[in-house]
Amino acid sequence: MKITKNRLYEIIFEADTKEGKAFDIVLLIVIVLSIAFVMLESVESINNQYSKVLKVSEWMITVIFTIEYIFRIAIVRKPWKYITSFFGVIDLLSVLPTYLSLIFIGSHSLVVIRVIRLLRIFRVLKLSRYTSAGRSLAKALWASRGKISVFLFFVLTLVIIVGTIMYLIEGEENGFNSIPRSIYWAIVTLTTVGYGDISPVTPLGQLLASIVMITGYAIIAVPTGIVTAEIIKPSVKGNTQVCPYCLYDKHEDHAKFCLRCGTELNPASKDTG
Repeated sequence: MKITKNRLYEIIFEADTKEGKAFDIVLLIVIVLSIAFVMLESVESINNQYSKVLKVSEWMITVIFTIEYIFRIAIVRKPWKYITSFFGVIDLLSVLPTYLSLIFIGSHSLVVIRVIRLLRIFRVLKLSRYTSAGRSLAKALWASRGKISVFLFFVLTLVIIVGTIMYLIEGEENGFNSIPRSIYWAIVTLTTVGYGDISPVTPLGQLLASIVMITGYAIIAVPTGIVTAEIIKPSVKGNTQVCPYCLYDKHEDHAKFCLRCGTELNPASKDTG
């Protein structure tokens, strides 16, 4: 039984073996089919014609996912650790909506959360090495949070001022019936989205709108530049000096004392100099 359990663990949790990779690929196909069924069910013409087929298919897939989830809990050495892990929570959420639909009408559509399970493709196709690029980007965003916050505060202040001025220029007769609605127009214009549901009519208003549009092109590039600067910023290089007292070896360049214990680094160089 132990051998069987270990074998099942390799198949379900790992993708290094031929069987494990085949299991994950089949699982990904089932996930895609499940998401497709939910999307098709939202199309009225298709749902009216194939409602029973779609519901039966969805329940079959839900049963498959339920059995898979139970197997994962039974096979893993630390079940609670799996249950509370990221993929453990996603696996649970992927089966709950169908059962909840028996009690709460409309919750069935939440099964689209199964799309998150497609993240397993990184493990199946061994794309995990590319996630380091994502970590670098996240690190750059976090390092830029101060500058980005200041930038967003500036943009917020700008749209409030511009929106208020436009409200005074255009007035209610031209659609700018409140300052919040005018601020909404300023945001849409500054971001160059341009829905067109509200637009200035007076020459002065159109002049201000033109200035906001041109400013928008310049402002959009600012956060990109901030993040890019953090990405290309060279990392702090370490030297090869090892502390003679505590053997700590991760010091910055030009460090004279140990970062951990404060011992002077490479004192022998003074004697020989």
